[in-house]
Amino acid sequence: MMPLLGSFCLLFALALALYCFVVGVLAAVRRDAVGYRLAETARRAGMATFAAVFLAAAALVYAAMTNDFSVAYILHHSNRALPGPYKFAALWSGQEGSMLFWALLLSAYGFVLRLRHKVDQRLVAMASMVLAGIQVFFLVLVNFVANPFGMMDIVAADGNGLNPLLQYPEMVIHPPMLYLGYVGVSVPFAFALAALIMRYPGEKWIHITRRWTMVAWLFLTCGISLGAHWAYAVLGWGGYWGWDPVENASLLPWLSTTAFLHSVMMQEKRGMMKVWNVWLIFITFMLSILGTMLTRAGLVSSVHAFAQSSIGSWFTGLLLVVFLVCLFFYVRNRDHLRSENKLESLVSRESSFLFNNLVLLGACFAVLCGTLFPILSEWVRDVKMNLGAPFYNKVMVPIGLFLIFLTAVGPLLAWRSTSWGSIKRNFRIPAVISLLIEIAVSAMLIKNGVRFWTDTGQMYAMLAFCLSTLVIATIGSEFVRGGLVWKNKLQTNLLAGMYQLTRRNMRRYGGYVVHFGVVLVVIGLAGAAFNRDKEQEMAKGDELQIGHYTLVGEEYTDDDNANYTSHAALLDVYKDGKFVTRLNPEERFFKASGGQPVHIVANHSTLSEDLYIVFEGFSNGHPMIKAMINPLVNWIWIGVLVVVLGTGMALVPNAALVTAQVPKAAAVAAMEEQGMHPAGAGK
Repeated sequence: MMPLLGSFCLLFALALALYCFVVGVLAAVRRDAVGYRLAETARRAGMATFAAVFLAAAALVYAAMTNDFSVAYILHHSNRALPGPYKFAALWSGQEGSMLFWALLLSAYGFVLRLRHKVDQRLVAMASMVLAGIQVFFLVLVNFVANPFGMMDIVAADGNGLNPLLQYPEMVIHPPMLYLGYVGVSVPFAFALAALIMRYPGEKWIHITRRWTMVAWLFLTCGISLGAHWAYAVLGWGGYWGWDPVENASLLPWLSTTAFLHSVMMQEKRGMMKVWNVWLIFITFMLSILGTMLTRAGLVSSVHAFAQSSIGSWFTGLLLVVFLVCLFFYVRNRDHLRSENKLESLVSRESSFLFNNLVLLGACFAVLCGTLFPILSEWVRDVKMNLGAPFYNKVMVPIGLFLIFLTAVGPLLAWRSTSWGSIKRNFRIPAVISLLIEIAVSAMLIKNGVRFWTDTGQMYAMLAFCLSTLVIATIGSEFVRGGLVWKNKLQTNLLAGMYQLTRRNMRRYGGYVVHFGVVLVVIGLAGAAFNRDKEQEMAKGDELQIGHYTLVGEEYTDDDNANYTSHAALLDVYKDGKFVTRLNPEERFFKASGGQPVHIVANHSTLSEDLYIVFEGFSNGHPMIKAMINPLVNWIWIGVLVVVLGTGMALVPNAALVTAQVPKAAAVAAMEEQGMHPAGAGK
């Protein structure tokens, strides 16, 4: 019954989306009372699409929860012993379900968009029509190409189970976060294309889409970070980013969205980079589609990818149509995108944004080339050649360091032009602080016997530490200098002044908090250059020495339940002879997947380092233990939380302005401190 309901809902949703798209086009052509009524019916049809797709998704989840193995998708991605949360996760764990989930999220975004249609009815109606066109594509897929409600001729007693690698708590939330980011970029794409088609005047579409873009970027950030943490906790290799093609596919739209969020300020403040911004959004959407295609078509080898499928040709067709539509309307209306101002100086905030964009797009191009290289090499030489982590590290580490440098310098530059004297005055204290911290870190490493100057990776790491502390000092100086102005203005203390400063410009200072979180992540990533590992057989009572830690094998146990069997080790951990903790690494073998092994890592984590333990199985009848010391890993996860906090701050509207009489000289000085043009300041 539920599969039939799900199939009917998907067909009905397709009819509604088609109506929304076709009638939306007719309404756009007719700009009279009839066109307005048509647009309203299209809007309501688009909103009803969400209800229909939601019911279809609910039917699939119900089938998973009730072990309805007459549905082929449930048979292949669930089983009776699977815990409830993972049965729910079956909605997106396979190809057909993930396409339905994409359609569900897109319809949800469209529902919210159409609900807020009074923001600008004509622009929202056009954007709604674009979203409906995308929705039609995905509903055609789930109805006729990858239908999640296909039925089995013979009903099996039990299912094949969920991929064991996905049976981890974070995998219940990692894919939805990533999908919310992928699908979320459809909204700014729809607005950008709608504004171009309409030759929409002004920058209002930028103001409308800024928060949509930030929300999508935030979801992408969370999704990528949760995936990295999953890789660190489950795969048992001691790392969190291996430049896997599917990891890269999620990074690509993140990089282009980051570039857009920076360059869009140029258009808002100076009327510049209009063509650049429109194409950044177009490229971001196409990269999100490309990432989806790489994962689902089986074009690349990855632990994340689905099996090879003909669905890739559909996505190729969508990419081609999207590119041609964007190119057509750009050529037709490009005169509407002329810049209102030109770059006046290389030493200005405009130039820093421009360089930032060029570097981010350079990074995006490098990752894209590396990801597609196996496909291109197979086309050219009939041999699939993969580019490993050394290639990406060699290219991306210098790019990343230059981006951190721009992050440090950018806030010190004013719009239009900045004098060298102003740069030296503002840069002096952060540079001294950064240099002193770098000297202290170098001395500590030398004291511990680390000769970092003999290792290229460690030299890069030291440069990353230096630039990161420079960014932190620069951000701190911005808050302090601005806070002092408000402290004097409101006759309060420095912290209250900094709070008032932030509340008056949440976007700017929230952005600074995001930058602070990013450099914390960079510090954590740089720690990987100093990783250590050791592997040995450990019988009961044996010891393993690594760094300051001593591991003692206390006990080894076996377990058997309905879902998996397991072997586990119980290890006592001592640091410099003092007992620290007891760790319990485990290896599980999942029955429904033919005994596929999964490592459950044991990790003793501090702010300075992780002691990371993997039970690797048995060798000569003895347990094999691998121990790693991974410095500063916690800084990555803390940095991500700070990024989330900063993005949330930037989404909050500014507080109302406080009116007060300020001497003209003080007002001019305060505005110069904040990098603003002082013309007309004060009274």
